Amino acid sequence: MRASRAFAVTAAAFAAVGLAAPLAVAGGGPGKDPVPTHVTVDPSRVHQGATLQISAEGCGHSGGKVWSNAFPTVDLSPGRVGYATARIRPNATPGQYSLSVKCNAGGNNFGGDGGSGGNGGNGGNEGGRDDAEGRGNADGVATARFTVLPSRGAQGGLGGSMGPSSTEMQIGGGLVAAAALGGAVFVVRRRTGSNAAA
Repeated sequence: MRASRAFAVTAAAFAAVGLAAPLAVAGGGPGKDPVPTHVTVDPSRVHQGATLQISAEGCGHSGGKVWSNAFPTVDLSPGRVGYATARIRPNATPGQYSLSVKCNAGGNNFGGDGGSGGNGGNGGNEGGRDDAEGRGNADGVATARFTVLPSRGAQGGLGGSMGPSSTEMQIGGGLVAAAALGGAVFVVRRRTGSNAAA
């Protein structure tokens, strides 16, 4: 009887230690601020003035901040995976940039995975995100890379100066003719029906 109690207590102690280990690895141990991991940037190549989606794990309930020279600082939402949307400055110089992610202090990690990422994790290398690579440092900041492309520009000032092409004119004429023919058939049938009733 005593042996089975001792075994149960020992098993419970090992289970508690085993469950606490992932929290410590993920940066969520007592007295430590959370550390972002698995930072992804989508798309990894973005035009001036367009938006960029950033996600990071590890900040938990505290959320965090994301900043770069290419866009103003934005908030990372709280959750198991935090999300942020940043708008690239229209006057950002085209080229490669880095962004930084830092968790807010005093957050509560959800536990979960975080062991493989360590301090910064691996980049978002799937789905065409090969330019983004999450990296961390001793300050609890994870970084990722992205590229700003020149703006595609707008076709402003053309207004009414561009007329329809000949193909568009033919399609429009065909639609008008079909509508006129359909209306004529409807009127003829209606008259025929009313004459038969009289």
